[in-house]
Amino acid sequence: MADTRSFEDLDVWKKSIDLAEIIYLASRSWPNGERFGLFQQIRRSASSAAANIAEGAERDGTKDFLRFLSIANGSLAETKTFLILAERLKYLTPADAGRLQASADEIRRMLAGLKRSLSSRLDP
Repeated sequence: MADTRSFEDLDVWKKSIDLAEIIYLASRSWPNGERFGLFQQIRRSASSAAANIAEGAERDGTKDFLRFLSIANGSLAETKTFLILAERLKYLTPADAGRLQASADEIRRMLAGLKRSLSSRLDP
């Protein structure tokens, strides 16, 4: 990052790590048959979003950071897809799935805003 702030100071990272934690906790009660399927995929995609925000923030240069934010955005899209599937399979209630999807949408909007802000720093 251009300044001395850490990725841990970024609100978008804080929200993404919170989402990953909630998904880890919510998926603990899913059927054992999902341990190597949806269970693992949703945990990986949610934690990947937070990890890519962190990695990008610690890279040298705005272009690298932007690239990692794009990857984080893709991981959030995966997470949302898995949340929809978990709801359809009745692993999540509609209310819980809706709250988690709304959180993912909020993080995606925050990422878009951060990307706009960082892009404006690049030379034309």
